Amino acid sequence: MDLSIVIPLLDEAESLPELTAWIEKVMTENKFSYEVIYVDDGSSDNSWEVIEQLRSKNPNIKGIKFQRNYGKSAGLNEAFRAATGDVVITMDADLQDSPDEIPELRRMVIEDGYDLVSGWKKKRYDNTLTKNIPSKFFNAVTRKVSGIKLHDFNCGLKAYSHRVVKGVEVYGEMHRYIPVLAKWAGFKKIGEKVVEHSARKYGISKFGWRRFVNGFLDLLSITFVGKFSKRPMHFFGLWGSLFFMAGMGISIYLVISKIIDSNFALTNRPGFFLALTSLIIGMQLFLAGFIGELISRNSPNRNAYLVEKKTGL
Repeated sequence: MDLSIVIPLLDEAESLPELTAWIEKVMTENKFSYEVIYVDDGSSDNSWEVIEQLRSKNPNIKGIKFQRNYGKSAGLNEAFRAATGDVVITMDADLQDSPDEIPELRRMVIEDGYDLVSGWKKKRYDNTLTKNIPSKFFNAVTRKVSGIKLHDFNCGLKAYSHRVVKGVEVYGEMHRYIPVLAKWAGFKKIGEKVVEHSARKYGISKFGWRRFVNGFLDLLSITFVGKFSKRPMHFFGLWGSLFFMAGMGISIYLVISKIIDSNFALTNRPGFFLALTSLIIGMQLFLAGFIGELISRNSPNRNAYLVEKKTGL
């Protein structure tokens, strides 16, 4: 199959018929074999009924229904597991992403050899104060932390090779950072394409200011896990050593001061409590590192590395 088009949605019943017709038009013009996977993330309207109606008219349409709202990441993860296309396209259901971009996105993956191509909504039709300014800030931070030169990590319109969607697990609210997950999984060729962004035609936005706070915390989490999940002692051991050495240094200074001056009040000094605290923190970090290593070493997927099969090997 040429394409799997994954569309997570929440209360988007009005836009689904128009979006489906638009996708069908693009697929027919380009003679692609395809599937459209709609993921109903616990909609309270009749989105699922609309999906079933569309499915009855077009067998290329498939649906996944959640009993309640689990979030976009869960929807993408389930759809990735079900996708069979050589290239997987993700897009939003609100008609702000254009299906006309799909052929070029697919070409960049198939012909140019990109593992992942992310859309860049260079010209947006969102509220500047609540979306554009915070979005630019978090995109800049993510670029700096991850080293991936993308302008719009949160753009829903992306193209993936089949190997990428089968090689990453999207959890929590990590859908914003799938390029980062892909990089940590060993996929290095990540590109970007300027895409058309349209004003929302139906419904209201499902994202508020909380996504930026959650996004920053998710970035810290994914950076830590990506770097130290296989070697937790490298993080905890380093900081544990620094705290322990600082505590030992202060302790030695206090002991020498007591030897030189017998009237030196050892336990009444702020340095005494600082040394004690540093030693305890250092030992706790060491213990955390050891426990992390034990968990990592005994994990059933500790050696689950992505291996590319090559003929003759």
